[in-house]
Amino acid sequence: MNWNLEVDGCKSRGSGRVKNMFRAFRYRNYRLFFFGQGISLIGTWIQQVALSWLVYRLTGSTLLLGTVAFCNQIPTLFLGPFAGVVADRFERKGLLLWIQTTAMVQAFVLAALVLAHCIRPWEIIALSILMGTIYAFDIPVRQAFVLAMVENRDDLGNAIALSSAMFNCARFIGPSIAGLLISAFGEGVCFLVNAISFLAVLAALQAIRVPKKEGRRKNGRVLGEFREAVVYAVEFKPILGLLAMLAVFALAGAPYMVVMPAFAKDILHGDANTYGLLMSFSGMGAIGGTLYLASRKNAHGLIKLIPLAVGFFALTLCAFALSHTFTLCALFVFFTGFSMMTHIASSNTIIQTVVDEDKRGRVMSLYAMSFMGVMPFGSLLAGSLAAKIGVRDTLVAGACLCALGAVVFSLRLPGLSRMLQPHFSRAESEAQLD
Repeated sequence: MNWNLEVDGCKSRGSGRVKNMFRAFRYRNYRLFFFGQGISLIGTWIQQVALSWLVYRLTGSTLLLGTVAFCNQIPTLFLGPFAGVVADRFERKGLLLWIQTTAMVQAFVLAALVLAHCIRPWEIIALSILMGTIYAFDIPVRQAFVLAMVENRDDLGNAIALSSAMFNCARFIGPSIAGLLISAFGEGVCFLVNAISFLAVLAALQAIRVPKKEGRRKNGRVLGEFREAVVYAVEFKPILGLLAMLAVFALAGAPYMVVMPAFAKDILHGDANTYGLLMSFSGMGAIGGTLYLASRKNAHGLIKLIPLAVGFFALTLCAFALSHTFTLCALFVFFTGFSMMTHIASSNTIIQTVVDEDKRGRVMSLYAMSFMGVMPFGSLLAGSLAAKIGVRDTLVAGACLCALGAVVFSLRLPGLSRMLQPHFSRAESEAQLD
């Protein structure tokens, strides 16, 4: 009898854990956005893989791979201040509709040029800059829009983790589809599929109903409002520490994806399918990391995972770089994906949990600038280093720098944890009021 009770208790705890993992789905708005955005993101990853493969097929240059990635990401650094202020001033649903529509047009133009066999490197660079400009506005607006969809702040961390899981499910599915489409039809069809996929997120956004109060129109100067958010982040050391760790990671760790086509072709002697599979295994690992975070009840203690995740990333990236078989590479890149997304999603959850609502858009633009804004320099550096010292040594160097950043963050961890505690308590109180 006792044994049966224990089994029933285990079942109850297990079902409760699963229910807790997906609790943000109880909100209609979030469900609509999740599935619409998920379909669109599959298309985005199809395009990203196809674009990298197209560049390397046409030029054979790792430097140009880094250059295209640089052009795709650098607008976030320069437009971040303006994008953050826009996200706090205006109604975010309307902004997202405009942003997604513009991204769809960009994908159609890219598809038309490639299918007509008249694409040139300078056109790829120009369209990458346009896509980067779109992303510069998309990231802070979309991140700040999450709270309006889940309504209760207590479920914010779960919604962020599930959104990250959605992103990485697309990261798993998209590259696999891209590899097959490239082999069968070429890169142009991939870009066309991405363009069509935007219809899903546009339909979802049209169906979402949120209060108009989440838009805040102000008449102050843009730089003055952004400076307010910078001062806020600098004075609140936990946010500053998280942003600094993200910047180190973006410079040294995340650009491993930029040289992945060269690794697949030159080290593993593979083709587009090899590249797509490696990206898919990385996405699978990232899904595991985000589902683990989704199962957590709140953000308490989450900051302690940051140095562990970055340190584990450094170890597995180094092992990946030194591996000679596809099986080992797939295994280690799975763990790089797991640790990378654990770091990124944990940082996002902590920041969104403690930030003041009236500064949410601007602080999330700082988040985007620290990661996406720094990544272009890492991408350019990785591409140029790979051309000079080889892909393997470039990845090992990045892993060592990430490990150093994890050590420095660990030394400051006790103080940062103490500073966060009262803010977590305040967030829980606001959630109960909601």
